[in-house]
Amino acid sequence: MKIGILKETLDGERRVAITPNIAKQLIASGFELIVEEGAGEYSSFMDSDYKNVGVAVEKRAVIFHEAEVLLKINPFDEEDLKLVDKGQILISKLYHKSNPELIQAIANKGVSAFSMDAIPRISRAQDMDVLSSQNNLAGYKAVILGAFEMTKIFPLMMTSAGTIAPARVLIYGIGVAGLQAIATAKRLGAIVEATDIRSETKEQAESLGAKFISVDNEGEESEGGYAKEASADYLKRQKEAVNKSLFKADLVITTANIPGRKAPVLITEEQVMQMKNGAVIIDLAAAQGGNCEVSEINKTIVKNGVKVIGTSIDPRSVSTNASDLYAKNIYNYIIHLTEGTNFKWDLEEEITDETLIVQNGTIRKS
Repeated sequence: MKIGILKETLDGERRVAITPNIAKQLIASGFELIVEEGAGEYSSFMDSDYKNVGVAVEKRAVIFHEAEVLLKINPFDEEDLKLVDKGQILISKLYHKSNPELIQAIANKGVSAFSMDAIPRISRAQDMDVLSSQNNLAGYKAVILGAFEMTKIFPLMMTSAGTIAPARVLIYGIGVAGLQAIATAKRLGAIVEATDIRSETKEQAESLGAKFISVDNEGEESEGGYAKEASADYLKRQKEAVNKSLFKADLVITTANIPGRKAPVLITEEQVMQMKNGAVIIDLAAAQGGNCEVSEINKTIVKNGVKVIGTSIDPRSVSTNASDLYAKNIYNYIIHLTEGTNFKWDLEEEITDETLIVQNGTIRKS
């Protein structure tokens, strides 16, 4: 089976779906690999690195024409689909619940498509979970970005000129990104507080040194490992409980996303106007509408002296590590889906069933 690795075309994207080290492992498993020219250069993987492990380097049109399986990180776009041939297998993130037009366009091409963002949150799929691997890096990078944008330092520092008080960091959402953000901010010496709709995250946050801001969440349990959409009553109570910490915070990081839905608004414009001058908000949910009411994707908005940065590109800015982790996820996933070098198409198996969105032109999941 010939697997094609495509160069990402999304603006700002620097990652690559398969790194030379993982390519070598796939070749050892019996697969043939071809990679688009320059696919890994922004992650410090040169064409020569791929050639050295046995991967052929080709132009983009050749990849689409020759490969049976096409790999990307971001969804296949309109230009990609013009080059796709009937019967090919596409593997990328598809966000199928919020992209019905894309899924229909893929189906119209008569291909099969697996979505990496649909990996179920179960223990045996952890080594395939790209959302976890990439969000872990996003949580780390959000703190580093916040440190750069703030006009204060994180740690308590005693100097001959006086004592500098530690910065205060507030984190909304204690998933993979939130936990890494807590750990990173604590290592840098900040006072960290955190809140989440899921009460079961309290122990996790506290184990990393954060103070958990409790809000009664009866009836707000999680769904499949994710926080579900909160009720209006819960959001009102959370706002009241968190305001004191929010208005004192030097850095706020929001990470709350619900797959296939608009991100919940956790910080209103009214709240932003009451935050202290010089505070920074890093909104990691900006691509899905934002957890902060005033945030815009890939923009910095200043309101009443508060800097609101809407972003979803943090893993891309550490693209070497992000590519390494994504590639390992993909490797584990392909090995799971195949027997020898042939796809098993086992629709009775949960991981295959949940991630196979389109099969031979028929939409299975919407």
